[in-house]
Amino acid sequence: MTQPGFLSNAGVSEREAEVLALVSQRLSNAEIASRLFISTRTVESHVSSLLRKLGMSDRRALAGAAATLAEADNRLATRAASPSLPSPLTSFVGRTDERTAVADALARHRMVTAVGPAGVGKTRLALAVAGDISGRYPDCAWYVDLVPVTDATMVGAAVASAFGFGEQPGRTPTDTVVAKLAGAEALVVLDNCEHLVDGVTTFIERLLSACLKVTVLATSRVRLQVPFESVFPVPGLSLDEAGGRGDALALFVERAAMAGWSSPYADDRRRLAAICAELDGIALAIELAAARLTTFGLDGLEAGLADRLGLLAGGPRLDDRHRSVRSALDWSFGLLDERDQVVLRRVSVFAAAFTSTAAATVAGQAPLMPGEVAGALARLADHNLLVVVPAPGGTRYRMLETIRQYGAERMVEVGERTEVGGSHVRWCLTTAARLEAAEGDISADFDEVADDLRAGLGWAIGQPLRRADAHELAGRLAELTFARGMPSEAQRRFEEAATLAADPAEAARDLHLGAAVAWGRGAGNEAVRLYRAAADEARRAGDQRRAAVELATAAELVLHAPGVMSELASPGERQALLDEAWTLAFGDPYVEAAILNVVGFQDERDPQSSELIERAVELARRVGDARLESSTLDSLTGLQLARGEYDGAAATVRRRLELLTPRAHEVEMAWEYTDALHMACVVYVAAGNLEAARHYAQQRRELPFFRETDHLAVAWLLTTAADAGEFDEVVDLAFQFRRGWIEAGRPPMSGFAFAAAAAAMVYGIRGDDEARREWLAILTEMLRAAVPAVSGTPAYMHVFGGLVALHRGELDDALALLTDAPESFNHWQWHDGVWRQWYTALWAEVAVLAERADRHERIERARFIVAHNPIASAIVDRAEAIDAHDGEGLLAAAAALDAAGCRYQCARTLVLAGGESRAEGEAIMTAIGATPMTT
Repeated sequence: MTQPGFLSNAGVSEREAEVLALVSQRLSNAEIASRLFISTRTVESHVSSLLRKLGMSDRRALAGAAATLAEADNRLATRAASPSLPSPLTSFVGRTDERTAVADALARHRMVTAVGPAGVGKTRLALAVAGDISGRYPDCAWYVDLVPVTDATMVGAAVASAFGFGEQPGRTPTDTVVAKLAGAEALVVLDNCEHLVDGVTTFIERLLSACLKVTVLATSRVRLQVPFESVFPVPGLSLDEAGGRGDALALFVERAAMAGWSSPYADDRRRLAAICAELDGIALAIELAAARLTTFGLDGLEAGLADRLGLLAGGPRLDDRHRSVRSALDWSFGLLDERDQVVLRRVSVFAAAFTSTAAATVAGQAPLMPGEVAGALARLADHNLLVVVPAPGGTRYRMLETIRQYGAERMVEVGERTEVGGSHVRWCLTTAARLEAAEGDISADFDEVADDLRAGLGWAIGQPLRRADAHELAGRLAELTFARGMPSEAQRRFEEAATLAADPAEAARDLHLGAAVAWGRGAGNEAVRLYRAAADEARRAGDQRRAAVELATAAELVLHAPGVMSELASPGERQALLDEAWTLAFGDPYVEAAILNVVGFQDERDPQSSELIERAVELARRVGDARLESSTLDSLTGLQLARGEYDGAAATVRRRLELLTPRAHEVEMAWEYTDALHMACVVYVAAGNLEAARHYAQQRRELPFFRETDHLAVAWLLTTAADAGEFDEVVDLAFQFRRGWIEAGRPPMSGFAFAAAAAAMVYGIRGDDEARREWLAILTEMLRAAVPAVSGTPAYMHVFGGLVALHRGELDDALALLTDAPESFNHWQWHDGVWRQWYTALWAEVAVLAERADRHERIERARFIVAHNPIASAIVDRAEAIDAHDGEGLLAAAAALDAAGCRYQCARTLVLAGGESRAEGEAIMTAIGATPMTT
């Protein structure tokens, strides 16, 4: 095993580490090139470099060593989550042979299931083995307790949450887990799988097929029957009744000593061994008996257990073990006073660890008083029937699954399941409402109760008299999961709420919110489906206006966000949606605003577009719909950018942010707020205000929704750093962007491809043509046909490509990229307006450097166009100073660029100024990693 930092100490770059990880999988150069989206030639270069740096003689030796050397992208990502195995509160006793056997099985099989009856000690054995062999796995052992999970469809989400993997837009939690662990060498322990067999098997099959170096150790009362499963039956603890030895006795003695017992008689060990044999070596039964030894003494313990166990003669051995633990539980339960029995039954309704306050609320009904519950909890913990869990917010209590099921059975027997279930649901509703009203980050508080909220909802759905509670709880859980960064569950809960709604109007509202979530998480087709469903429910409710607005919103999505559609809308679908909406509510100002928002933005070159959109803005404001007003302001911003109205666009985006910021936490407004921050970056980059653009880019990155989506989170930070000349920062951000994009499945994302172009520009100026080609290939892939083809090449490609050509003195290439007159932007897309002023400045400068006859005309035309961008204006001033051989003018331009935070352009200007300034500019170029500039 290599020491941390070995690869970096050997000079291995992150890109080379990625290649090394795939070499270890015995992939060919072509396969590696396809996986990493680089050329085969580049792979060959990296392999040669690795052989040299690591002192290997050939590729076979490299592959053999790679398993212990590679620390690639996914390894870095998985380590960031700091996985750890839970620390048991008591020591693990014995089972030397079983630990060895399970460890050996895991060395031979990628899937091992420890199977055995309740209480036999499967969990403790699995944790002990995981601790023993964690060193085999460079990416650690990961543990997931599935006891609190009550819904088989939530297995992937439970694993992602346990591993600290936030959800990514357009992907399920299972997708995220698979992507994060794709290159990892890790052991995944899935504990207590028996009640979720279908969900667990689906998850494991996906995990093992996609993550070739991941091994799974599961515990279950039944085998899971998945491919490659090796089953290990967990026996009871070893017994040696005659000799007074064995693991079972060792466990009994240790646990009894913890309870304060000590044995003065030599014969006690033999008698205790006999009790262990009666309990079939079942660990849980032994611990329950040991906890009572100080109270009853050995004589009382023998008599009590003998009476209970004597009823169980005969039967298969496995059945005996089931009966043994049940008998021990019956005996322990029978020794409790009535108050403690009531509490044990009632708190079994909790799916996860709970506080004494929560227990008092749910269990503190007649014949108990709420104040009696806390004492009962302490006594139950003393008798090993509850586990005390220290937590930052105070002590919590947890039931072992076997005891929880026992308590639930007892609760049904006495006929109080409905009453206690109702109390639990009321507690869930109160808790959910409190969390919704809380200010600040509720993540930790939500995580502590989330499984109970889900369990309460699952029970309430099956109770006809609890339909209203189920509807309310589904809606609240949807809101909370969205706030927690779990949009796929939020969408599902909103759809679930719609099925529980008392009337069509409520269902329409739930479906509308589900559609908003789907849009925000990049599931455009699902959003259109839900908007249509919401319209149908609104029609059933007799609300023609609501139905029309839902249809118009679906049309808006088809127009504004084709990039989030997995399947493009059919030709004419947008118009059909608008026609249907208009038919439903002709003349309604609300509907008119929604329709004008779509119609007015269909062609930004139409002179009437601004008038239509401005009317839509006014109508939306008048009818008081903040989401619709935000959307119309977004359309207006796009039109203003397309027409070069930069001050107006900045004012509009500020107005939109003022509208949304107080409500950014709301489900319906969250996507609008995210998009408003995106548009703020767009507008301020267009205006050459890099400080403001970076401010909004950082705000956007910090949104919970984007914490796990590196490519979306850092796109604008990368681009503003490139514009500013902070090239080292760009390299770091480009690595994050590329990793996130690959993990997301390399989606076509034309709306964010500008970041790939910015990265390619930086590598081009740094002289790393290999990396530049890789980024240009990524750019091409991101622009592949996911949306209808647009005329021309995106403007940023001309800008960034032109900057590289000018830096290298490749004037013919620069002229070819910067040949169209700036006025031709009227024939490009609205988002090309971001780069109009940048393009225009370079268009003027290349004419001067190439000594074109029209250079003076270009400068004059450019000066008018770039007036709203200080960086572009300084570049035009520089062009004019170059043409006039005006040294003072060049220094003034350099000062202006420095003040605007444009480090690279400032250095370029100083180099062009010559003399002492040239040396200063070249020093800056060296500092940012740029190659010497050709002048």
